[in-house]
Amino acid sequence: MDIFDVFMLLGGLAFFLFGMNVMSGSLEKLAGGRLEHTLRKLTSNPLKSILLGAGITIAIQSSSAMTVMLVGFVNSGILELSQTVSVMMGSNIGTTLTAWLLSLTGITSDNFFLKLLQPESFSPLVAVIGVVLIMISKKKTRRKDIGTVLVGFAILMYGMTFMSSSVAGLKESEAFQGLLVAFANPLIALLIGTVFTGIIQSSAATVGIILALSLTGSISYTMAIPLILGANIGTCATALLSCIGVNKDGKRVAVIHITIKIIGAAVCMAILYGLDAIFRFPFMQADSMIDPVGVAVVHTAFNVISTLMLLPFTKQLVGLSRVIVRDKKTQESYEILDERLMRSPSIAIAECRNVTRKMADLAYHNLLTSIGLIYEYDPRVSDEVTDTEEKIDTYEDKLGTFLVKLSRRELSDAESNTLSELLHTISDFERIGDHAVNIQRVALEMYEKKVSFSAPAKADVEVVVAAVEEILSITMKSFDNDDSVLATKVEPLEQVIDGLISDSKDRHIVRLTNGNCTIELGFILSDLLTNFSRVSDHCSNIAVAIIQTRDSSFDTHGYLNEIKSGKEPEFVEEFAAFKEKYRLPEVK
Repeated sequence: MDIFDVFMLLGGLAFFLFGMNVMSGSLEKLAGGRLEHTLRKLTSNPLKSILLGAGITIAIQSSSAMTVMLVGFVNSGILELSQTVSVMMGSNIGTTLTAWLLSLTGITSDNFFLKLLQPESFSPLVAVIGVVLIMISKKKTRRKDIGTVLVGFAILMYGMTFMSSSVAGLKESEAFQGLLVAFANPLIALLIGTVFTGIIQSSAATVGIILALSLTGSISYTMAIPLILGANIGTCATALLSCIGVNKDGKRVAVIHITIKIIGAAVCMAILYGLDAIFRFPFMQADSMIDPVGVAVVHTAFNVISTLMLLPFTKQLVGLSRVIVRDKKTQESYEILDERLMRSPSIAIAECRNVTRKMADLAYHNLLTSIGLIYEYDPRVSDEVTDTEEKIDTYEDKLGTFLVKLSRRELSDAESNTLSELLHTISDFERIGDHAVNIQRVALEMYEKKVSFSAPAKADVEVVVAAVEEILSITMKSFDNDDSVLATKVEPLEQVIDGLISDSKDRHIVRLTNGNCTIELGFILSDLLTNFSRVSDHCSNIAVAIIQTRDSSFDTHGYLNEIKSGKEPEFVEEFAAFKEKYRLPEVK
């Protein structure tokens, strides 16, 4: 092996890591927000959690990415610490699929079908198909993501082939034979596997190198087993780095991850070498060389055994993490949105929608609470309205900052549309919260001045309030369910509310002229009605954003102009129904 073989080995490793990164990133895009939705469905059933962890890791081909997501979820308060243990165990099993795919390099046969399974045979076809899919996809479509996955997979396999070719001559190398003496010591081999994997942050790459070395016929089981176990420990480096700056439970996720690996490796090695000392297993002899399939078997067996061994001790693992990472006396807060989620834009988008739903719910209930203060003022409830508004402002600030950063990432068309919808709607939800505070101040003014509306004015306000409550309800339901059909009902009701408010103001002027009302109450009523009008306007903006997300060619101004002109039959029908439902009382 000369210097050019070393260059080829490094180049192969670079191709491998790049291909893995490209493939896993595109797989996450294809999975979309379904990953986040699936994780949210976790139950206390450990077996289901293991299957979910394994399935998601197989889907994204990265246990490190999975663990970083879990750190972000726990840090944001999305998942409980105890829920993550079984998921991590499942993720450890899921990541072994890569080793089985790489073991295809060990296939040697003249049979056409078996030869077709060799990476150097099918990788060019996979690459061609992937490039064609990318070229015929002009936009960021699902087809383009599939093409990128295929290209990434082909690059990964080519990297594996380069590494195998570069180490082919090591069997005759005296220097390499001398290095193998160090590998013969299981503790040194374990340490080397751990450190090397920690540096490159990819257990798959380390396993790939071990697999490439196995093709030379010079690596025994006694050398490969501790190297593979070390690779499993070293992959925890990514999780340890990701827990910097998170709360205590976020740090505990990383601690549990590395604890599972260390305990698993220690117990497995103790049992294996202990039993070998008694029974002298044939495969543990110095002349028993490991092959690619053997590497995959060892990698899988270690993670399956570790999971079966530690699964009954989930509570103890959580307890140990609490001993290692102790609680502080002060109560820790959770991040509204953890930036670690940006490693997976699809999951980050889905979580942004969930956080926006919380913000919308706060704004909705805060407005209803403030309306209640008009009829019965309570200082304690009034303070709650102010406190909730501060929370809504925090949500808007955090969401806006997070979404702007997320917009710089590479997103699919669907993700870009959702991000645009959220950026448009969070400001409207925040403004609805502001109007809740304005209405609270109107109620406070009436309470302090000990004034109240006349019976006719109160009757008018009750009709407007009922209409505003319904438009809020329709808007919130359409956003919560992402229902563009329901959103079309908002604009007809918004037009009806505008008419009700205009008529209410006209009727007040008549009462004022007849001496049945005062100018002071007129100002209060006008202020109240103006806030109701603004709330319905923001509901209209939210509804339009929801509809626009479903149709990229949607023209907002054209839509509003068309329905307001009365040319849209469905709008006319809905408008008539709402107008009949909400009528101001007849003036006696």
